[in-house]
Amino acid sequence: MRNVELRQLRYFVAVAEELNFGRAAERLLIAGPSLSQQIKALERDLKLRLFDRDRRSVALTPAGTALLPHARALLDRAEDLQRMAGRLSGSDPVRLGYVNWLPADLTARTSPVARVHLDTWVAPSHAQATRVADGSLDLAVCWVRTEDLERQDLTARLIGADRLYAVSTGTATGSVRAHDTVVLVDDDTTSWSSWNVYAEELTRATGARVEHISDNGITGPAFFDHVRRIGRPVINSPKGQTTPLPPDLVRRPVVAPEVHWTWSLVRRADEVRPSVLAVVEALCEGVGDLGLRGDDMWLPDGDPHRHSAAS
Repeated sequence: MRNVELRQLRYFVAVAEELNFGRAAERLLIAGPSLSQQIKALERDLKLRLFDRDRRSVALTPAGTALLPHARALLDRAEDLQRMAGRLSGSDPVRLGYVNWLPADLTARTSPVARVHLDTWVAPSHAQATRVADGSLDLAVCWVRTEDLERQDLTARLIGADRLYAVSTGTATGSVRAHDTVVLVDDDTTSWSSWNVYAEELTRATGARVEHISDNGITGPAFFDHVRRIGRPVINSPKGQTTPLPPDLVRRPVVAPEVHWTWSLVRRADEVRPSVLAVVEALCEGVGDLGLRGDDMWLPDGDPHRHSAAS
């Protein structure tokens, strides 16, 4: 049996308390199918059935009931261990979450000013912003809208940006107008909430065509299959920016307008701890406008960096 992960124990406790996979997934800010798969993996590794479930109900088995207090105790002890380690080191680390992009020189920038703990739970942008708001994280690198910041009492600094491109079949590698592209929107709103919001605003602003999917094919092999099926250039998401293309597909610049995505460093608006503020300054110093200027540059209306980029 491989080692049981603390993450799986958190999932088990959430489902046990909610007795509903949908509510537990919303509480954990993950997709329902991912939660179900993790619980099945935990049951397989423990060689125990933890839940009796059918289409209408979920119930703890006797084994699940017996293990629940032990799982809670282990999670409490893990949190105590993290707090004790922070006290022994002289200061608590600054907890930083992210989606898939981080500055390449993060350690070099932050090590002189604070001890940064990079959170291993890679979650979508809206989930990372929520974790900052509720205190689970001190900082997060994610995509946010101004209304998200205002609703959750957060503030954001520009830290990175991607110019999105289109992926196409054929051999033509010249630029393509945004109007002539396709943008994918996934039915899994838990995993792709931020991208879906961005994508739908992009289509409204440029006339690009929306293609609804339900297989998490915003990235990965499924994305490439959609490009082949659709036969038109498809906008690549930030999560796929550095993924190598299969030999039968090509990368094409998008123009009229150039389509950009921003990465914000998000913190709580009332944050006063010197270590957290020092990390913010260290990471944002000298960032500049990252090329987010020009008449042909596009950011969504709700992007907190849109007006400063346009000025």
